[in-house]
Amino acid sequence: MNMELGTFMDKKSRIVELVKKLNSASNSYYGGKDETVSNFEWDAMWDELLALEFETGYILPDSPTQVVSDAESNEYKELHEFPALSLAKTKNIADLQNWAGDKSIWLTWKLDGLTLVLTYDNGQLTKILTRGNGTIGKNITFMKDAIKGFPTKINYERHLVVRGEATISYTDFETINLMIDDEDGKYANPRNLAVGTLNLDISNISKVIERNVTFTVFSLVHIDDDIKSWGQRMDYLDKLGFNVICREETTASELPGVIEKWTEKVVSRKFDIPVDGLVICYEDTNFAATGSVTGHHATRAGLAFKWEDVSGLSELDHIEWSCATSTITPVAIFNEIKLEGTKVSRASLVNISEMERLGIGEDHHTILEIIKANKIIPKCISVKQATGTFSIPDECPACSAHTEIKVSNSGIKTLRCTNPECPAKHLKRFARFTSKYGMDIDGLSIKTLSKFINMRYIAQYSDIYHLTQYADDIKEKKIHGVGVKSFDNLKKAIERSRKVHPVNFIYSLCIPMIGMDAGKKIVEVLGFDGFTDRLYKGEEFADIDGIGPEKSNAILEWYKDFRNVQIVNTLLAELDIERVAPKTASAQGTCTGLTFVVTGALHNFSNRDVLKEYVESQGGTVTNIVTNNTDYLVNNDIASDSAKNKKAKELSVTIISEDEFIDKFGK
Repeated sequence: MNMELGTFMDKKSRIVELVKKLNSASNSYYGGKDETVSNFEWDAMWDELLALEFETGYILPDSPTQVVSDAESNEYKELHEFPALSLAKTKNIADLQNWAGDKSIWLTWKLDGLTLVLTYDNGQLTKILTRGNGTIGKNITFMKDAIKGFPTKINYERHLVVRGEATISYTDFETINLMIDDEDGKYANPRNLAVGTLNLDISNISKVIERNVTFTVFSLVHIDDDIKSWGQRMDYLDKLGFNVICREETTASELPGVIEKWTEKVVSRKFDIPVDGLVICYEDTNFAATGSVTGHHATRAGLAFKWEDVSGLSELDHIEWSCATSTITPVAIFNEIKLEGTKVSRASLVNISEMERLGIGEDHHTILEIIKANKIIPKCISVKQATGTFSIPDECPACSAHTEIKVSNSGIKTLRCTNPECPAKHLKRFARFTSKYGMDIDGLSIKTLSKFINMRYIAQYSDIYHLTQYADDIKEKKIHGVGVKSFDNLKKAIERSRKVHPVNFIYSLCIPMIGMDAGKKIVEVLGFDGFTDRLYKGEEFADIDGIGPEKSNAILEWYKDFRNVQIVNTLLAELDIERVAPKTASAQGTCTGLTFVVTGALHNFSNRDVLKEYVESQGGTVTNIVTNNTDYLVNNDIASDSAKNKKAKELSVTIISEDEFIDKFGK
């Protein structure tokens, strides 16, 4: 009896421990914070908790089997019109078949993002709520124009409610995470990034747009019309303009084969959207609505299928350290094994804290257990045998500068490069240089740039044009993600980029405050030769309409740095920049080659714009600020003490009245 009591108390204690761990991990997961445990570990603890609760009948009120985490802030909370209940889960296909019975069912993806509920009235989107705890969600309607995948107006004049998932692709996730300097700001997976993004406030709406958050609808929750068929409901949402989830109608007997086919799509990376399983639901929505609610699950709303994680063991070869932005990240390189149908030989170890948690060694006899999280991302989940201890490099792999260990606010230990001019720390600049609006080098992604910088193939922009000298080395080392064919295509893209428009060239230089728009204005007024001439002489650009003193100072301060002078000179030796002439240079007239500033009231011309149009029609230029490049200041109050008059006198710029202008240059 005492033993039985002790056993029960032990199980009760274990339940309390599991609930605490799962809730803590769940709050981090749902709140877009650091991932404290892997999906593999979370599932194992969940299964253990569920079994213990069933066996003992002891269920805590805050057990994750009974409630859903709500890690959102208290701002903008609203009650859901229809409770957003979660789905029961299984890893057993037989459970799916039993649930389906003799009914027609649909198979869809279980997308791994943040669930949103959209409401429409009279053809207009009126509300976007996050799922929250299923009963209350956060109102993020202000993001309606920042999220892709749904219309803000639909051809349906009555009441309609849909539910779907907001996701960020693996490609965008890897790019965004790589560009985040602060380790505390990095995200564990695409789902955390989606959650963190949709928790931003209205002042950060541009960041939401940049991150390409995409909504995919998976349920028509309510429509005033009677549409019984789930498939017809999805087709209708398709016609209304929604991005609708992929789906396939099937039966219980066909289910194993269909699941195998869909799983292969994930394994072979046929698409880029994160998923963490599959979902089946009934074709007959009336039948589905008759189910009961158990805990926070609607018994007939659908059933989720989560893949069993298949693990493999491999012997560690070495630990590779690579620098990106400010962080040096460890990667385990191990003997190639086959997992989920593909070959795997490397997995990120994330940071020093994770290496310590795993207890990883660095000797060749260290044995790692590897899985592919969600069938895609290789992940080391445990060390089965560790020999030796891992060493932390004291030199940056990209520049050889000293390294230092930094401890974040959350206690995470990461390795950093101490060199502020390390090429890897300026990954954003390299990405801008090679971007579509810059040199447009297709195939030189941020990830590839990071690899080449860490291999020390690239230290400055011009090095990109000499990558061919490393061709044999790249092919011999079989750098991950850069094959023979892709490198040959990259060489062609690099050669094509040698001929470039001056606006793209100016953008690629990463001059503070100078984007495409500013570059266009400079080239339109000065042409390319005029731009470089002023740059070399240190002359202002403030007289150009739309540039002004602040941007002009930014250009001149940038060029005062000798390193930037070298950048320009080395690039000019590599590139064939189109010699674009100023737009006004082709016009021949009384004002050809002259620069004017106009101020004060006019009596002959109806307004300043009319005078400006006349000057430009005669081959001249009108700017807003008096500089050394100004030939005439047109001001009917020649004797005034205005700032422009003072500046003109200071620079010996001729001040003329409107009448004098007409006498000299016509009207």
